[in-house]
Amino acid sequence: MELIDIGANLTHDSFDHDRDAVMQRARDAGIVQMVVTGASREHSPQAMALARAHPGELFATAGVHPHHAIEYTAECDAEMRALHAHPEAVAVGECGLDYFRDFSPRPAQRRAFEQQLQIAVDTGKPLFLHQRDAHEDFMAVMRNFEGRLGPAVVHCFTGSREELFDYLDQDWHVGITGWLCDERRGQHLRELVPNIPANRLMIETDAPYLLPRTVKPAPSHRRNEPMYLAHIVEELARDRGEDAAVTAANSTATARAFFGLGS
Repeated sequence: MELIDIGANLTHDSFDHDRDAVMQRARDAGIVQMVVTGASREHSPQAMALARAHPGELFATAGVHPHHAIEYTAECDAEMRALHAHPEAVAVGECGLDYFRDFSPRPAQRRAFEQQLQIAVDTGKPLFLHQRDAHEDFMAVMRNFEGRLGPAVVHCFTGSREELFDYLDQDWHVGITGWLCDERRGQHLRELVPNIPANRLMIETDAPYLLPRTVKPAPSHRRNEPMYLAHIVEELARDRGEDAAVTAANSTATARAFFGLGS
């Protein structure tokens, strides 16, 4: 199986001591390409640097996560626009709204989100979106840009049936992570994933976060890695009632088309 991890936080400091080994384990597990998530002023340039160091294998998003929205100044906006002048940046984000933790004030989150949506309008690049406990406001902001945006993926979907169909009604894509494998929080996802059309479904680890709880034996460090994407595919395929090779092939084709990755 050839797999693409559309969301790996490879700039995270937990990978600083063994990043090359992590990438090799991913290759050995069938991961042929990865999109490195840029989610702050600090990490977006680092994601770009990794993509430049591994052309054709790593790509980057560039944006500011709602947790860091308070740092989204005019200077930050200029920095993000400069990053998006380069082809290694294949999507705008991670951007959106997060009312679960509220690490940045909600008005600041909405402003940062709107400014990054404008970057997507201006560049024509797809969106890598984050939404947690903010569905109503998230949809309202997105509607303000209706007709001007290109493709969008709601990364790490963990929401309700209503939220899923709201996204699908907009022709957005959906990213599924190891949250699916969490018997405490992800059981509802197992019932929802059969409703996602194959050409709207992509897979991601969100490493080093969200280690699938069904990985046995669990690594002692509890760090997630891109190599576990194959495990997510197996679980996802079972829930969708299809062969894992079919899930893998479809998600890989969808990711390549969405991000313009080539083969």
